[in-house]
Amino acid sequence: MSQLSNVSLSYRDAGVDIDAGDALVEAIKPFAKKTMREGVMGGIGGFGALFEISKKFKEPVLVSGTDGVGTKLRLAFELNRHDTVGIDLVAMSVNDILVQGAEPLFFLDYFACGKLDVPTATAVVKGIAQGCEQAGCALIGGETAEMPSMYPAGEYDLAGFAVGAVEKSKIIDGTKITPGDVVLGLASSGVHSNGYSLVRKIIEVAKPDLNADFHGRPLADVLMEPTRIYVKPLLALMESMEVKGMVHITGGGLVENVPRVLQPGLTAVLDSKAWTMPPLFQWLQQHGGVADAEMHRVFNCGIGMIVIVSKENADAAFAQLQAAGESVSRIGVIRAREGDEHQTIVS
Repeated sequence: MSQLSNVSLSYRDAGVDIDAGDALVEAIKPFAKKTMREGVMGGIGGFGALFEISKKFKEPVLVSGTDGVGTKLRLAFELNRHDTVGIDLVAMSVNDILVQGAEPLFFLDYFACGKLDVPTATAVVKGIAQGCEQAGCALIGGETAEMPSMYPAGEYDLAGFAVGAVEKSKIIDGTKITPGDVVLGLASSGVHSNGYSLVRKIIEVAKPDLNADFHGRPLADVLMEPTRIYVKPLLALMESMEVKGMVHITGGGLVENVPRVLQPGLTAVLDSKAWTMPPLFQWLQQHGGVADAEMHRVFNCGIGMIVIVSKENADAAFAQLQAAGESVSRIGVIRAREGDEHQTIVS
């Protein structure tokens, strides 16, 4: 027969601090408020996030995406840097839905940890809000999960969810791409948020001083540089001309991502000499002894987004993107596929 306990237990005794959760909500409200845009109904704190689609869309199609930050988080823990991974989180999802022509409307985040550290979580969510501002979307909700014994002390995990809208007639799916079209490459800000398992392995082997100068900045800063968000300049480009295809260079690098927008009978031929691979990638390749083919299959190698336009529009697209602050290179062409060759050839 069980006996009644004389101990009075609380949720805090079990490892969950409700007061810390409440403090985090209050701390992030000002950051979320700065991301508000037309369509948002209500604020942070409700059970569900409400958003009204603008009447400017006649036949709106919703486009959604979800992603995390990957093992870049491990580097963030080791360096105790939590202010930029939130930007990475937003970038990975909004850049993904952008390539189908969607305007990001709102974003939700999921932050999970073993024990909630309010300053750390606040830094992360502040970064998420900064990413949302860059993308022009609203941070309208999320979830903070404090789960004792699920995560080691000082560690957390992140997931993000973006929803956008595109006019049905303006969905970009690659079906209009034809031989002769031009491939433009937009520079990445760094490794972005893919391939960090290999990055960390190379660091383990090379044992560099992460605080040492690397081309004018500490190596740690270069490694943690947040993912570039391409939303605003590319939405503007889509307004001014036909964009036939876009590719967000994420996991799978240049080689695996481009075929996702190509019809079976087409191949993209990219000229690796058309852009300079940034020093960080050169360093990673050198210290890891990584083959060229592996570099192109794992990393963005300096090209974070690809835009495919007609030959006639190539010069105008190049000029507009450059004027918008993007570093642009004309990196390849589309041609008919020969036999069963790979759909992306990097020469």
